[in-house]
Amino acid sequence: MKTGPRYKLAKRLGATVFEKAQTQKFAVSADRSARNKRRSRGRQSEYGKQMLEKQKVRITYGLPEKQFRNYVDKALARKGARPVERLHEALEMRLDNVAWRLGLAPTRRAARQMAAHGHLTVNGRKVRVPSYALSVGDAVGVREGSKSHGTLIGLAERAIERSMPSWLALDTKALEGKVTARPTAETADPAGDLGAVLSFYTR
Repeated sequence: MKTGPRYKLAKRLGATVFEKAQTQKFAVSADRSARNKRRSRGRQSEYGKQMLEKQKVRITYGLPEKQFRNYVDKALARKGARPVERLHEALEMRLDNVAWRLGLAPTRRAARQMAAHGHLTVNGRKVRVPSYALSVGDAVGVREGSKSHGTLIGLAERAIERSMPSWLALDTKALEGKVTARPTAETADPAGDLGAVLSFYTR
């Protein structure tokens, strides 16, 4: 996914959508930049706010526009379901996102690469699709042959230090985690205002 200069983009979105921008120095710089923009542009339109939220969420999860739109369309199409909850669940239950949440990868981008390179398993079987949709009860782990891979050495120790949502459980010795429940906004903070995202696409 082409995103352009990351620090510049993160400042424009007013959020730390990239891991490399999640520093105190960047936060101070971004806050100053946001104040200057507010003074120069005045009040932002509702459309502008919704578009900002859409970009914030899309880029946080590392999705191209077409793929993100597909998630939105499916969330809106499901009958008897709350679209915001369905969209949040679909994004959170992606294999790359769950691997990152479990601490099996330092970033979502790294988790996507791990899946694409065949390092991740679902219920013991290798899965190379980062967007693979997980279900409650599924187990996500590191392939046995990949545990000695250079970038994965010390992974268990790093995973222990990572905070984890209540809908996931991790066995650090086996380097395997399990989806124990469906994610909600309370158990996994959304990357942005999903209600505004849906409003943007249904204008």
